Amino acid sequence: MPATARRRFLVGGAAAVGAAAAGPLAASGSVRAATRPLPEGLFTLGVASGDPLPDGVVLWTRLAPDPLAGGGMPDRAVDVEWQVAEDSAFRRIARSGTATAEPAYGHSVHVDVRGLRAHRDHWYRFRAGGELSPVGRTRTAPHPLASGGRLRLALASCQNWQQGYFSAYADMAEQDVDAVLFTGDYIYESGPSATAVRRHEGTGEPYSLIQYRNRYAQYRSDPDLARMHASAPWIVTFDDHEVDNDFAGGIPQDPDKQSPEAFALRLAAAYQAYYEHMPVRATAVPDGPHIRMHRGLDFGRLARLQVLDTRQYRSDQATSEEAARRPWMTMLGAEQKEWLINGLRRSPARWNLIGSQIMMAETDLLPGDGKRWYYDAWDGYQAERNELLGVLADVRNPVVLTGDRHLTMVADLKRDFADPSSPVVGAEFVGCSISSNGDQEQATFHAEWDPRLPDNPHWKLVDARRGYHLFDIDRDGIDARLRVVDTVRRPAAAARTGARLRVVDGRPGVEVV
Repeated sequence: MPATARRRFLVGGAAAVGAAAAGPLAASGSVRAATRPLPEGLFTLGVASGDPLPDGVVLWTRLAPDPLAGGGMPDRAVDVEWQVAEDSAFRRIARSGTATAEPAYGHSVHVDVRGLRAHRDHWYRFRAGGELSPVGRTRTAPHPLASGGRLRLALASCQNWQQGYFSAYADMAEQDVDAVLFTGDYIYESGPSATAVRRHEGTGEPYSLIQYRNRYAQYRSDPDLARMHASAPWIVTFDDHEVDNDFAGGIPQDPDKQSPEAFALRLAAAYQAYYEHMPVRATAVPDGPHIRMHRGLDFGRLARLQVLDTRQYRSDQATSEEAARRPWMTMLGAEQKEWLINGLRRSPARWNLIGSQIMMAETDLLPGDGKRWYYDAWDGYQAERNELLGVLADVRNPVVLTGDRHLTMVADLKRDFADPSSPVVGAEFVGCSISSNGDQEQATFHAEWDPRLPDNPHWKLVDARRGYHLFDIDRDGIDARLRVVDTVRRPAAAARTGARLRVVDGRPGVEVV
């Protein structure tokens, strides 16, 4: 990273939440840091928090003085001190300790802090080598028995560095969200393009661990993304581009070019780099080409969020309607499907949210008679999708939150999409994208998609602008706003509400306001 860009990142990250140098952390130092000096500029990648609980949260940073060249750290473990406070000046310290940044995990730090007060803002920071990190702010979840209140949740996905700036996060950081749900495509594995808005680092696609580390480091250098990570806890899962476009389980996009053994090594590298750069718990430490990402989080009795992994356990994608209807085709795998269904059926929550990387509602791409499905999504897994829709019919207020499509697609979920009279069982919000697909030409988009609307009457809104969804959830309903930016071709852009929608308690489906 150039020195000017590094300075901009450090200054911007600190200013976002107000870096404080007072308190015990600023005055103390670890033995290792004191006796064996470290390079300068350790916290170029900022700080983050994630997976909030009523009494805790995961804190993250990674020591990387030379972030685009593997990190630039010496090959030894480093002690990193951390603090969590109940005020931004760090006068009321809630928890503190020391973590070890290991070279085997890219000198990343994941601190699973417990013993915090429920539903409160907390501020946190790290210290290593005599340097203080930027300060982050996080928020714990409500008490498990809390039934009222409000949850403000942002839904984001699909941030392609080369196709635009991440300016939507500047608006998101002003919204005081309780958490961000990111449903996949945090990085893109494509090689650098000379005609891109911003050029990918490296010389081609990443395959090795150091190459994936460098790609994540480049994405985390975006100042708006860094600011948002330091502003609220994130709940993340991955889709395909964190590894390889449209991969399925252990099958790459191009099996004729990547052998099973080579792709297993690529999976292991990609999953480890993902863990190293995400604020997730130790349950997500990869085991070679395997990683556990599906998990559930409760926000009192107001909302339960179950986060899926729709890549790692799926059958290879279908290529025909007949194949898509095969009963053994699975998106989730047996264990994850059972976990999801049990979590839904036993949920005490008023709102049951599902974080799915790919779209669950039907997409018929063929105007007129016949069907042409999008097989990479749930349309390619008809039997399992229909089974889940049957479960949703008996669940209170199911709402699916999705990414992948680079479009806003808000839809009713039908019990049986093959039957036009089938009842509505839930709602789905498909996120647009932070930058992927860039600034689409609107007339061209409508010429392609408007003819498909009559064949997809369950679609309530289709939009091609960049941005994110913002949800205000309370006992009576979900008020949803589509927040869009004017352009992603410039580092800064105006944001506004592009559409308003509502889901009402006890009334399946979604309404355009």
